[in-house]
Amino acid sequence: MANRGSLPFDPIHRAAQLWDERIGPSGSMAAVTSVMRVQQILLSAVDAALRPHGLTFARYEAMVLLRFASRGSLPMRVMGERLQLHPTSVTNIVDRLQHDRLVRRVPHPTDRRATLVELTDDGRTRLDEATESVTAIDFGLSGLSTEQRDQLFALLTDVRRAAGDFD
Repeated sequence: MANRGSLPFDPIHRAAQLWDERIGPSGSMAAVTSVMRVQQILLSAVDAALRPHGLTFARYEAMVLLRFASRGSLPMRVMGERLQLHPTSVTNIVDRLQHDRLVRRVPHPTDRRATLVELTDDGRTRLDEATESVTAIDFGLSGLSTEQRDQLFALLTDVRRAAGDFD
């Protein structure tokens, strides 16, 4: 489906043609520019789906991570590692979720230096509702078959691995 402001041509393809003519091979530039544009499209779609639930994607991701935790809670340090975020960012996310009464901080039972974060009942309810919204729009990833989505994930995994995101 085209947006109201759709162009009659693909501007990234046109930029790639000009890059080829004036600079050199455009493959990497065109691929990266496309990834960046798709990121904007996906963030816009996901943000629109999460907005009615009072969540951002970062907060939603943190809540999903807590839902997946085997003990139902995680230390903030582990949340940062798994979400690949700076500790200050995790603190800000947890502060906002706690302010909205979606998570609570609890003392770690064996490590007095650590604080655990867990979902509240309201948090679990809100997370379920938000998940229904983002899955209803397929996280904004329309236009691809299941096989194409799997291939895209595999390709992006290779880039992330090469960048040192994980072993």
